Amino acid sequence: MNRLALSATVHCLSGCAIGEVLGMVLSTWWGWGAAASIALAIVLAFFFGYLLTSLPLLRSGMPVRRVAPLAFASDTASITTMEIVDNLFIILVPGALAAGLADGLFWWSLAVALVIAGAVAFPINRWLIARGRGHAVMHKHH
Repeated sequence: MNRLALSATVHCLSGCAIGEVLGMVLSTWWGWGAAASIALAIVLAFFFGYLLTSLPLLRSGMPVRRVAPLAFASDTASITTMEIVDNLFIILVPGALAAGLADGLFWWSLAVALVIAGAVAFPINRWLIARGRGHAVMHKHH
């Protein structure tokens, strides 16, 4: 159970990390403010989280109309938890939202935020899997 929950957490964390990093990099590069930066990072985190879940199923020939509900069912709670936790951490770290791409604070705070988010999401994923929800929904299709 713990191994499966860890796998699910790392899987979701990978998608969240891609979206968060890309969102923060783009919004910092474009000079966007804090709210727009957070919004873009959240949208991209959900996009990449769902995409990583969907790709293997789509490659196997499963149609999008079947894949989309499975991806939403398996990842929504985990991604939502991670996004709340990591963005809250970034907001609470003084100067993190204003840090530039060349600033160590930018990368340090983002990395720590994602680690904390994964640690918080792990027991949620474990609880969901134990009840046949979350990533347990996906495993019968792999």
